[in-house]
Amino acid sequence: MPKTSNSPQEKTPEPAIRAYLGGSFDPVHNGHLEVAMSVYQHLLPIATQLQRTLHVSLLPNARSPFKTQSTDPSHRLNMLKLATENTPIQINELELWQAPPVYTINSVRTLRQQYPNDSLIFIMGMDSAHSLDKWKDGLRLTDHVNLWVFNRQSSTDVSDGVSEKFSDSIISSKNNTATVQDIAFLKTQLPSSLQPHIIDSPIELLTPTIQHSTNSLNSNNTDLKNAIQGRIYIDSRPITAVSSTQIREQLLKLDNQTNKMPVAQRQIASIASINDIISNTESNPLAKWLNPAVYHYIIAHQLYSAVQFR
Repeated sequence: MPKTSNSPQEKTPEPAIRAYLGGSFDPVHNGHLEVAMSVYQHLLPIATQLQRTLHVSLLPNARSPFKTQSTDPSHRLNMLKLATENTPIQINELELWQAPPVYTINSVRTLRQQYPNDSLIFIMGMDSAHSLDKWKDGLRLTDHVNLWVFNRQSSTDVSDGVSEKFSDSIISSKNNTATVQDIAFLKTQLPSSLQPHIIDSPIELLTPTIQHSTNSLNSNNTDLKNAIQGRIYIDSRPITAVSSTQIREQLLKLDNQTNKMPVAQRQIASIASINDIISNTESNPLAKWLNPAVYHYIIAHQLYSAVQFR
């Protein structure tokens, strides 16, 4: 016999807000966390006011097909867990364990299928957004997600839409205010077909996709454009690039220098290097960009060192 209740029908929860910052995170550095936290802090008061759940996640990709010496996914995941400890930032393993190449377009389709009614946002730098027309179906990303584009300086890393990185070259926010001319110039950096979808405020990325939900039920179509064309917000705050590649090179350089020292002196140098990270001094450039727990993990597992490549 069916249960009955005289209580009012429970209110359907509002669609969640889900933002993703992708990359190889090899290794994860403070710049990655600064960007993710910047988005989180910007969206949190809006989500609270709208009574919507907020999720900001790091989306590590599979082993890169373009790197013969990519770090094992398990190490990258462990470092991500250390870096995000005691933060609201989450980790999404959607791509991490897939066999490469993993294309970004496939990932955003999967996310849209998993969360048909939620507001989905992908975070990337302008250098990545500028080259979307060279990615596999890159111009169709906005059929499934909205984009939050940071004004990032150009990186030497190249991507063709393989989920190699959105963000391996990020970032330290500055408090400078962009001029109208700066913003106008940034808009021209996007592929021309995407420029009409630029919006002025991130709150416009959060429009509920009610029409999309109805259409997807009727047609099994997961394109966001059934409700609205994916919107693009350009965060014009200037940022300074720092790349995981540069950090790996610095780690290898320090390792090579240390290996040339006598054993006793090598131990002292190693301790000094770790202390720089812990005390966040400027004598070691890695102190500015690596979480101390991540740095300890790198040392303990001899990652990015000459030993790893022997």
